[in-house]
Amino acid sequence: MFVMKLFLLAFFSLYPFLQVNASTPKSVTCTRTEYREEYIPGTKSNPGYVRNYEIDVEIPCGGEKAKNIDENDCSEGSVIGGLLGAGIALSSSRGKDRFWAVPAGGTAGALLGCQVDGG
Repeated sequence: MFVMKLFLLAFFSLYPFLQVNASTPKSVTCTRTEYREEYIPGTKSNPGYVRNYEIDVEIPCGGEKAKNIDENDCSEGSVIGGLLGAGIALSSSRGKDRFWAVPAGGTAGALLGCQVDGG
């Protein structure tokens, strides 16, 4: 009885992996049909004409959305740069100047930190 339970536990724990391997496609190609026109020149006695046809063109899967995705995330650099900028402004300012120096230093540090982090 124990061996049967152990076998069922092992089978059902590996079952999701078997499903993933079975349903993963090996290769995917995406195509788009494009309309084309070509002008065929002519002469006075034999006038020219326009020949039209369609061809299939391979495109990256995901369409135009795949090209416009920006993967850069600068949130960590912004936080660290903002804290450093505010700290430098706090340590270098005196009296009433701290009211505007700390937020300005934090903003400048956040902008610089974002650029350093890759944003």
